[in-house]
Amino acid sequence: MIVADLLVTGIAEAATLARGPIPRTRASAGELTRVPNAAVAVRDGRFAWIGPERRASRSVRLRPGGARVDAAEGTLVPGLVDAHSHVLFAGDRAFELELKARGMTYPEIARRGGGILSTVRATRRASPERLLEETTVRLRAMALAGSTSVEVKTGYSLTPRGEVELLRLIPRLAQRTGLRLVPTFLGAHAIPPEAHGNGDAYVDRLIRQALPVIARERLARFVDVFCEPGFFSVRTSERLLRAAMSLGLGVKVHADEFVRSGGARLAARLGARSAEHLLAANTDDMVALARAGVTAVLLPITAFASTASRRSPARELVDAGVPVALGTDCSPNSWVESMPLAIALAVHGGRLSPAEALTAATVNAAHAVGLEDAGRVEVGRPADFAIFPVPDADHLGYRFDVRPNVVFRQGKPVSSRTLRQ
Repeated sequence: MIVADLLVTGIAEAATLARGPIPRTRASAGELTRVPNAAVAVRDGRFAWIGPERRASRSVRLRPGGARVDAAEGTLVPGLVDAHSHVLFAGDRAFELELKARGMTYPEIARRGGGILSTVRATRRASPERLLEETTVRLRAMALAGSTSVEVKTGYSLTPRGEVELLRLIPRLAQRTGLRLVPTFLGAHAIPPEAHGNGDAYVDRLIRQALPVIARERLARFVDVFCEPGFFSVRTSERLLRAAMSLGLGVKVHADEFVRSGGARLAARLGARSAEHLLAANTDDMVALARAGVTAVLLPITAFASTASRRSPARELVDAGVPVALGTDCSPNSWVESMPLAIALAVHGGRLSPAEALTAATVNAAHAVGLEDAGRVEVGRPADFAIFPVPDADHLGYRFDVRPNVVFRQGKPVSSRTLRQ
């Protein structure tokens, strides 16, 4: 018999995603491995038993002082994994809304003082403590929405030293919030104003001054680049990413968000961990990504907030055999902390099934950020999970922005609305 620290009962359905390949593609993307009327036991921060509640009394007993939680006929899912965020910033860009309402494009807004460089100015002025305080609030809101793991990109300092200092804040944020944070270096988010439009010279500085420090101190898991006209060309992006790869760092690409720039093809050629956005990618790009095994990280909220005439090509990518993951893209441009909202928009706008969208927000998102032990409810894995007040997992795609009652990270609650013990 298993002696557990935590026993969760009263689960209407547990969507475990315990069986199937990593990452999930095509038909396997819709296979959730559902356990009705379930119970889940946790020991030493890891899942110790999952099965029908009627068998729990014969299989599990609580240690003295252990906790029993009543899921109140809710649905248990793996802790959600936010595979793309720019959550580390200062200030806001609310003034851009009027310009967007007038139909201005992202480049037009940037020329009027908005866009990334507006946030760069605010972030450069902010003290480390202010950045920690403001970002902690956003990350805790993510936890309240069900996220237990979050990728955190830099990109709002745009100096080699400043970007490294942002990376150094991320472990402190993890300690403050209890979340699992994956640091990604996005020093090539935009060309800083002092570089006078010379992206090659700026990337030279990143390669010489930032990447060796990042690799030596293990400050980031991945290096990303905004490969888009007006930002960084395919040639310049490839030079940065190959330099990162030579130092043992994983690579990602902000690809084909505004136009078909060649970013998806670059990601495929390099065998990148992920290509992200992909609003302008075409069928040939999707075939290349599928052949290379590159995960597509889609941001359906950004597609809605910034380019409402387009939608994330989620259905097309799954049908092409590309593993699809989801993120919030939490940033001053699309300020949202809710992965359940991303799931719903992936269903209603991206035409994924609810099961495919949940897969994209759990096991596939975990793969996209290099967390192969996350995104599944399975014996031996970290006990990261959320309990939603819905009868089954499909309601996460059906309902907009449904919030969990309680969220656990390694068997400890990181947020709770109504916790019944």
